[in-house]
Amino acid sequence: MPRSSLLRSAAFLFVLATSNTAQAAPNTGRVNPLTVPSTLPFQAPRFDQITDADYQPALEQGMAEQIAEMKAIANNPAAPTFANTIEAMERSGRTLDRASQAFFGVSQANTNDALDKVRSIEAPKLAQHSDAIYLDPKLFARVQALYAKKDSLGLDAEQKQVLEIYHSDFLHAGAQLNDADKAKLRLLNTQISTATTDFQQKLLAGTKAGALVVDDKAKLAGLSDAEIAAAAQGAKERGCPANTSCRSRTRRSSPRSPRSQIAQPARRCSRRAGTGRSAATPTIRAR
Repeated sequence: MPRSSLLRSAAFLFVLATSNTAQAAPNTGRVNPLTVPSTLPFQAPRFDQITDADYQPALEQGMAEQIAEMKAIANNPAAPTFANTIEAMERSGRTLDRASQAFFGVSQANTNDALDKVRSIEAPKLAQHSDAIYLDPKLFARVQALYAKKDSLGLDAEQKQVLEIYHSDFLHAGAQLNDADKAKLRLLNTQISTATTDFQQKLLAGTKAGALVVDDKAKLAGLSDAEIAAAAQGAKERGCPANTSCRSRTRRSSPRSPRSQIAQPARRCSRRAGTGRSAATPTIRAR
């Protein structure tokens, strides 16, 4: 079931490291590169074509598409099967997958004000998107029905494991709560996602502001001339006194946090690095 591989991850990181995110607004009539499969090896993101203005509409489109796909699964009049339920969920959310992987990869490595704004807007929406999937009683009923007879479905070991993970994720996400408690949970997840994003951005700003100012070049022994020159330029940009050097502990990268920055609710195949289901990262995917 998992679609990712080390090679695909390597390709993603290579393109990210060697490409600068363009910041121009998309042209009228232009196809958003995040809404179509990439032609690069392993479908690595087309950072040579993606602009900062592409991320938010792609995330919004991806969420809308996946909700429609999940509703079709939940309302399928046919009895639930592994193919029409679990496999169908695995295939859902392709646009959201592309957009969220690219967006959070860039925003974690080299964020800017435009990306921070998108993140603040989309974090609670992504949390709500995940809840709309996990707390759907019709969808959970199909997963529950399959789980109840998993030993008689003729599943191989991998299929059985995927079914068990889906079932566990639904339970942990609150699928068995009553309607009143689900409403409270939705509100909490939205609030936490907003607070988490706000904290991450304030932490990054504070870390960047907490640079070390050095007024004695001898204290920089061991650094190359290029590194010292860069530090001196950093001091100048910060308005520090002349003949000082300034080294930040970080530049534009965002701190990682619990289940961190992404809410990438799509297939179970995309479990991101992080800890526990929280705020900005409820997920349905395991890659």
